[in-house]
Amino acid sequence: MHPPHPSHAPQAPHPSASSHRARRPRRRRPLLIGAAIMAVCLAAVLPVLVHLDAFSDEGEPLSFDAPDRPAPASAPADPTVRMPTGPRSEFRTANTLDDGTKIGVTTLHGKKSGFTGKVWVWAPKEYYEDRYRNSAFPVLIALPGGPGYPVNYWMGTDLKLQSTVSDMVTAGRSKPFLVVMPVLNPDADHYYDGSDIPGQPKMGTWMSDDVPDLVKANFRTYADRNGWAFMGSSSGGFAGLKQVLQHPDRFAAVIASGPDTRPDSPLWRGHEKEMRANDPGLLAERLAARPDAPPVHIEFQIGTEEGGRAALERFVRKYGDGTGPVTARLHVIQGGGHDAKSYIRGMREATLEGISKVLRGPAPAAGG
Repeated sequence: MHPPHPSHAPQAPHPSASSHRARRPRRRRPLLIGAAIMAVCLAAVLPVLVHLDAFSDEGEPLSFDAPDRPAPASAPADPTVRMPTGPRSEFRTANTLDDGTKIGVTTLHGKKSGFTGKVWVWAPKEYYEDRYRNSAFPVLIALPGGPGYPVNYWMGTDLKLQSTVSDMVTAGRSKPFLVVMPVLNPDADHYYDGSDIPGQPKMGTWMSDDVPDLVKANFRTYADRNGWAFMGSSSGGFAGLKQVLQHPDRFAAVIASGPDTRPDSPLWRGHEKEMRANDPGLLAERLAARPDAPPVHIEFQIGTEEGGRAALERFVRKYGDGTGPVTARLHVIQGGGHDAKSYIRGMREATLEGISKVLRGPAPAAGG
């Protein structure tokens, strides 16, 4: 019998085998060092990616329908609840709030005004809750000051309009509004007083008809006026004030921040009669003369560091003492200026709660 070949023979343990096994864990150190380097790099790069919106879904298609929710089996029991009438618009994500709710944007071709412009919409988190699946939500049409074109500055998350609504809903001081933010003017060269100035784009009809029609087509809304309101700052405050007084059968309330109380667009020149038809004071007088006039609620607000307070006080005394159809209040923002952030502070202090008291809110389903 031949002795086993050395390559097949049982091998005795190498004298250093045990020490080799003991050193094996030390091989992990390069891996740990590499992982640490990667973590440091990621920590450095991540803020840059976030700043550049590398993870943003801006521009992505957006649906305001709750996922996996079946269509209602029957019409809501409340006859004032209007389910979306269609046709549905194509929305895309414009901004995302910290709570995950999104602001969408669409381009609206106004059938009645003939004007085409952008409209941004935000729905509060309550809108997606199953307990409100058959309920309408109140609408707040928010108008900017300044050019108001090509964007409406309320669509940004920096001013915190939407988060203010959410915070105050949580505190029980506000209705959970659908916030609708259309462009105010058709260009950045002029302002149009939210009105149909002869020979100009019909921005009054855009606000009073086309924008509400868009909301009715896409969202659960109230069929009566008590679910509709305006808010606006500066020239947007004037436009919202004028719309509510001009169409009290459609809108019940307005927050008018630092507004003018008379139309003053240079484009009215040569159209005195039409300008007077868009004057809030004259509209309030005509409303008071109607025996069937519906009540209108106005929440004025103004900062102590801006002008115009005396004009608002006169308006409140003359037209809004509550003895007629118009009730108007003035909230003074201490230290506030003629700017959107001051007006948001005023809304938190008083005015958002003020209009919420006169508007309808969503009603949960039975057992919801």
